[in-house]
Amino acid sequence: MSRYRTHRSHRTGWLRAAVLGANDGIVSTASLIIGVASAQAMHADILVAGVAGLVAGAMSMAAGEYVSVSSQSDTEKADLEIEKDSLINDFEFELKELANIYEKRGLDSNLARQVAEQLMAYDALGAHARDELGLAENARARPIQAALFSASTFTIGAALPLLMAWNMAGSQLIPAVAVSSLVFLASLGAMAARAGGAAMSIGAIRVTFWGTLAMSLTAAVGKLFDVAV
Repeated sequence: MSRYRTHRSHRTGWLRAAVLGANDGIVSTASLIIGVASAQAMHADILVAGVAGLVAGAMSMAAGEYVSVSSQSDTEKADLEIEKDSLINDFEFELKELANIYEKRGLDSNLARQVAEQLMAYDALGAHARDELGLAENARARPIQAALFSASTFTIGAALPLLMAWNMAGSQLIPAVAVSSLVFLASLGAMAARAGGAAMSIGAIRVTFWGTLAMSLTAAVGKLFDVAV
């Protein structure tokens, strides 16, 4: 029987951005709706606040992801430029440095030297990027990918509680949005955990806890600033 199993580390870049976007979309929009509704606002005002939160949140997530991941990408590029320069001007030092890395991982000195020589003959910069800097190709910073995934999943996540608020009014709105949002969060946490190879129950519990806390706090704020006349 085959023992082949699919690894999941290549998913970390887009999965992190997607889960963050969807989770933030559900939590922030549901919390905003519940906070405004708790202040006895009109149904139309609640919906306007929810739509504004969706648009502003999606753009904020896209901009935030792009800027932060771009900073990571800039750092990676700067490190690679340093390696390029060192490979041109001090190749022997870089060869010894790489061989020393392999020796520390368990190879004897002669074999470590041979491995370093062969890898550097094939792709010197790639070998140093991977084994000295820890820059694996499947984990490189991709700003545009992160921004698109985060913004799109935020929009989807935010649309869920907004649709519930659209179809509910009066005293049913807050419990309907709260319960449905917690169900959405639990499902999201379970799916994200499964995609990442973790226990689905743990993923569901941790996002549900923080979602409950966020909605409770914003409901309290809405009650505090009750605008009913």
